[in-house]
Amino acid sequence: MVSNNSGLYILLVSVHGLIRGKNLELGRDADTGGQTKYVVELACTLAKNPQVERVDLVTRLVDDPKVSSDYAKPVEMLSDKAQIIRLACGPRRYLRKEVLWPHLDTFADELLRHIRKVGRIPNVIHTHYADAGYVGCRVAGWLGTPLVHTGHSLGRVKQQRLLEQGTKLEAIEDHFHISTRIEAEEITLGGAALVIASTHQEIDEQYSVYDQYQPERMVVIPPGVTLENFYPAPENWPNPPIYKQLQRFLKDPEKPMIMAISRPAMRKNVNRLIKAFGEDSELRHLANLVVVLGQRDDISTMESGPRQVFTEIFQLIDRYDLYGHIAYPKHHNSDDVPDLYRLTAKTGGVFINPALTEPFGLTLIEASACGVPIIATSDGGPRDIIGACENGVLIDPLNIEDIQNALRDALKNSEQWQRWSSNGLSNVRKHFSWESHVKQYLEKVRLFPQQKIQSLLSPVREFPTRDRPDWKIPETNHLPTADRFLITEIDNTLLGDQEALHKLIQRIRAEGHTTGVGIATGRNLQSTLSMLEEWEFPMPDLLITSAGSEIYYGPQIVTDTSWQKHISYNWQPGAIREAMKAIPGIELQPPDTQGKFKISYFVDADKAPNFREIIRHLRQQQLPVKGIFSHNMYLDLLPFRASKGDALRYVALKWGLPVKRFLVAGASGNDESMLAGNTLAVVVGNYSKEIHKLRGYPQIYFAQGRYAWGILEALDHYDFFGNLSVTQPEPEMLAV
Repeated sequence: MVSNNSGLYILLVSVHGLIRGKNLELGRDADTGGQTKYVVELACTLAKNPQVERVDLVTRLVDDPKVSSDYAKPVEMLSDKAQIIRLACGPRRYLRKEVLWPHLDTFADELLRHIRKVGRIPNVIHTHYADAGYVGCRVAGWLGTPLVHTGHSLGRVKQQRLLEQGTKLEAIEDHFHISTRIEAEEITLGGAALVIASTHQEIDEQYSVYDQYQPERMVVIPPGVTLENFYPAPENWPNPPIYKQLQRFLKDPEKPMIMAISRPAMRKNVNRLIKAFGEDSELRHLANLVVVLGQRDDISTMESGPRQVFTEIFQLIDRYDLYGHIAYPKHHNSDDVPDLYRLTAKTGGVFINPALTEPFGLTLIEASACGVPIIATSDGGPRDIIGACENGVLIDPLNIEDIQNALRDALKNSEQWQRWSSNGLSNVRKHFSWESHVKQYLEKVRLFPQQKIQSLLSPVREFPTRDRPDWKIPETNHLPTADRFLITEIDNTLLGDQEALHKLIQRIRAEGHTTGVGIATGRNLQSTLSMLEEWEFPMPDLLITSAGSEIYYGPQIVTDTSWQKHISYNWQPGAIREAMKAIPGIELQPPDTQGKFKISYFVDADKAPNFREIIRHLRQQQLPVKGIFSHNMYLDLLPFRASKGDALRYVALKWGLPVKRFLVAGASGNDESMLAGNTLAVVVGNYSKEIHKLRGYPQIYFAQGRYAWGILEALDHYDFFGNLSVTQPEPEMLAV
């Protein structure tokens, strides 16, 4: 891979389905359809553009004997500038998208690892569907990278359609986890710098039902099609291989074909098409019906959704005695699809998409490129496609009579058929090529440096004040690219001497080009941000607050929810507060110092038991906690898994940076957990007495300088901006 940073690095995320560069198994199941084709072709076309240096299409790694081993390859090259990256996420086996939600936090963490290996922050993260939106919104927020989102289909619209069909809300929730999906979509819409829609109807009627509907950040870019394989049948074109399969079903295979190609999903509405065909004797006389619904062997082994679709189809075929009039092949490959369109045109037939919802309409564009007139649902994408190509008619997918009338008219009016065919051929390449799509796409992406990146993931939407224009808030986070990190406590360490602080800031700017900067403090987030702004310290890349119980990433202050889930194990704050009432000399600190995973007390040392006795009392009540006692008067109680040191090591592991490349600075007892161990550590000269016991520890440097002067001293001691090695002996250590 080239990596000279001269062009755009675009990261595409499409979590579910079976994605590979060649021989896409379109229609294999409900998750392997138009979206998988879309993202592969988008990646390949972006990579051809000279403005783009690198494209990574990131998806889920699947190591399952029931599917091809192709999906277990961590990397698959698409071109010299594009590749598919597969990341482990959840079980190794293939899973449908509706059950992937519990594993998406892992996917987000693995995506960070990948970015860390690349060593470059993407210019754009472009997510596809709600699951990728959930992942991408978090990662983009962590990095400060613009998020682009394409929904492909929307949960609120799906829920509404299913309810209209009579499906119970409980059943929808049970199978589709629809509330989780809708919440992910809301978060993504709030966090995206740009939402790409296929049609105006998608923006005006589908996205508009969301709380986070912001049309000013939405744009219509018509979907592209790789048109090289889609063209009309030449003169004397022989019947293709798929024709033999169709002959097995049809009494008169030379009749015009009514062609439908889709996944076996309820929303594709193929059952209503078959019913319309079965109830109209004139249609059966005029044409054959061909329905191509992916791959199947034994429908009894299929998932419930596709199995239900096929069961209903077979019942309808039997009810209307359509044997000899309808073809429904079990298998086809990707090369057969263009041939099916050409066969339809050769027989004077039509292509129909009767879906209940159709945000995309890829098959309509493909059919048009082969000269086939189209009949399509009035929902979504088909409106714009037929409006641009002028090669067909829209129908109400719920109205059987409307479907019948449109089909009869298209098949019987030969002059209109020819006009629609010619219009489609000339207009589809003008409006729906991938080159046209990518040109518009890159025009929008190039505007991002001037746009504010949005985020809904943070509990703090704005910084405390914005009155200081000189307070430095960087554009991006350095975690993926830094090769070393400076982490410091605020109180009595970083802050306390204005001159020393300014010298430290100047030195980081001058020498720390590969250095990330973080804060680790007992303060809560609001208090931390207020202090940083007051002292004009640039916004850090990392914020470990509330004594290690909360982790945030700048510049957008995005919560690390995986850390919260990790430390929440066996955390019982109500029981802990109740148990602490029995201890004398203890008083709860004010509410603004408390946190979801931190309970803070004032301790009167003359009246209260000692620290060890307090912790023992809680553990005797079967309440595992971690206690931090500092300045001989403050007690913080945290989940057993939480501390500044644990949080720091979690961040190091998550972002792939060894802890020995972290320089940590502290001054009190609540810094002990991050100072001890393999980190490079400094205790500044004005430290509290409870930390004196750390003298003599390997890799803990006790500085003479107070506050930030001590940190500056440690930068030289450890040659921090150089080789990260001790450059002078430490007298205290030699004396031990």
